[in-house]
Amino acid sequence: MKKIVLRTLIAASLSMFAYQSVAAEQVDLRMSWWGGNGRHQVTLKAIEEFQKQNPNIRVKSEYTGWDGHLSRLTTQIAGGTEPDVMQTNWNWLPIFSKDGGGFYDLNKVSEYLDLTQFDPKELQTTTVNGKLNGIPISVTARVFYFNDITWKNAGVDYPKNWDELLAAGKTFNEKLGEKYYPVVLEHQDTFALLRSYMIQKHNVDMINEEQKKFGYTPEQWVEFFQMYKDMVDSHVMPSSKYYASFGKSNMYEMKPWIAGEWAGTYMWNSTINKYSDNLKPPAKLDLGHYPMLEGATDAGLFFKPSQMFSIGKSSKHPKEAAMLINFLLNSKEGIDALKLERGVPLSKAAVSQLRANGVIQDSDPAVSGLNLALSLPHTINAVPYFDDPQIVVLFQDAIQTIDYGKKTVKEAAEDFQRQGDRILKRAMR
Repeated sequence: MKKIVLRTLIAASLSMFAYQSVAAEQVDLRMSWWGGNGRHQVTLKAIEEFQKQNPNIRVKSEYTGWDGHLSRLTTQIAGGTEPDVMQTNWNWLPIFSKDGGGFYDLNKVSEYLDLTQFDPKELQTTTVNGKLNGIPISVTARVFYFNDITWKNAGVDYPKNWDELLAAGKTFNEKLGEKYYPVVLEHQDTFALLRSYMIQKHNVDMINEEQKKFGYTPEQWVEFFQMYKDMVDSHVMPSSKYYASFGKSNMYEMKPWIAGEWAGTYMWNSTINKYSDNLKPPAKLDLGHYPMLEGATDAGLFFKPSQMFSIGKSSKHPKEAAMLINFLLNSKEGIDALKLERGVPLSKAAVSQLRANGVIQDSDPAVSGLNLALSLPHTINAVPYFDDPQIVVLFQDAIQTIDYGKKTVKEAAEDFQRQGDRILKRAMR
């Protein structure tokens, strides 16, 4: 009898020890993101606090600048060695997850990740085949910002429509000189602005996802590229040829921007502060009107999630990965650490807390820009293929052939449509 009792006690002790071991099991996570030093520091601070509250979870941080980040992640995903938690881009969904299986379905971990803090409409933008591939951290849209000093010197009001924008270019040239332009646009921004103009005019988006090809007729593509040439010829913005003469540094680090010769931009509201911070004092950036065609029912805005947090499909710890994402986006400590580093957040908890703390203020250019974008009609949503790197480079090449006099507008339009349809066909199959 004594032996039976002893065996029972030993078994119970072993069972209890095993339970404690499981409960205290150490979990190692990896998290990757890109950005500048400011983003690195606030994210590291938030992760440190998460680990204090969850001592059995260790997070290895893998952070870089933008250059090379995508190629590195591509290699990791291909080899099944991607991080557990990843900062991802919306336009990567067609690259990594055409069928929705490229990332872990976050719907499966909703017990640990509070999805009710996010508008279902926003979650739909990052859902593929019913699988939630990422949590959109914030949304962003391109709007106009203008250098108040330069525009005042030109004696021109901020344009409210396309005709006034074209007219401003000629006034800048006449009053301030040929080095002064109302705006400067990089090729990606130009591409988005022309899409906006065409949607306002024709109420048709550039890409037809159902037919897996461009949505414009040959005549409309000529109109698209003619509008680009009209803006350059009207001195609204520098040509790609002139812009290239300043080298390959960031636009906001170029002398004409800092000095106010390039007096505005069409830029993501979420990134505008780094452009305004580089202006020569006392100049600042004012939010401009959004140019609209009379009778337009859609502004043609390019809204997109500025970034997402995703969980790797190969993760062995999706529960703990979800806990980390929830902490960063929905917890008091995570919200306080990250603030607006990744844009104006979508999390209802974050918005409430940051407004109460005075971090979110409507006078902030990033916030006011988002508010303007949200107030405009925007029912036609861009698809991720619009941001396809090959399509964007193809457009850059097309406008360069126009600016360098190698092709006419009609020839550039025809080549772009032909080659672009081939790219889309391959990307969408």
